Amino acid sequence: MGQRDRMFKVLVVGDATVGKTSLVQRYANDSFNRHYKSTVGVDFALKVVQWSESETVRLQLWDIAGQERFTSMTRLYYRDASACVIMFDVTNSSTFSNSHRWKQDLDSKLVLPDGSPVPCLLLANKCDLSPWAVSREEIDRFSKENGFSGWVETSVKENKNISEAMRVLIEKMMSSCTGDGSSASAGTGDYINLKENSPPGWACC
Repeated sequence: MGQRDRMFKVLVVGDATVGKTSLVQRYANDSFNRHYKSTVGVDFALKVVQWSESETVRLQLWDIAGQERFTSMTRLYYRDASACVIMFDVTNSSTFSNSHRWKQDLDSKLVLPDGSPVPCLLLANKCDLSPWAVSREEIDRFSKENGFSGWVETSVKENKNISEAMRVLIEKMMSSCTGDGSSASAGTGDYINLKENSPPGWACC
């Protein structure tokens, strides 16, 4: 059986300074720099993942500027995307509350070909810092109420749960495009515990 290539466009959105560019650079290039300049418009990175013996997944990561003045452009940036990551900073409550606006913006401008929402993970970034400005219970409730596929604690600086979270997202996209369960993108919004046995539907190979 020949190699099969799949290309997915993944959006990385959220307020400025929550760590979007750092996430993309960490995941695509395994690098971290605490002095990234604010993204203007959109930046791109490519990550190639050997998903199985016969399948290669190419992720086109779109790092979209978080400043308010760029959000009028998001419809253009969102086009043809297969999944999304919405990030916030756990030490900054306004970035958490603004995640609701980002999710609404996404859902109003982008759906899968079958009309369902695209898989979207909520990343609670900078989890290595304290104190948190928002509780896990609040994040859990928010994720469920707003139709996220699930949420994950991440620390781009410490490289915590970055590859694992993206693997969950790839799994969702693969399920969506192969038709394995039409509800693959719907999600329950639950906290995704990447350390323990994952519940059904979150299995990673």
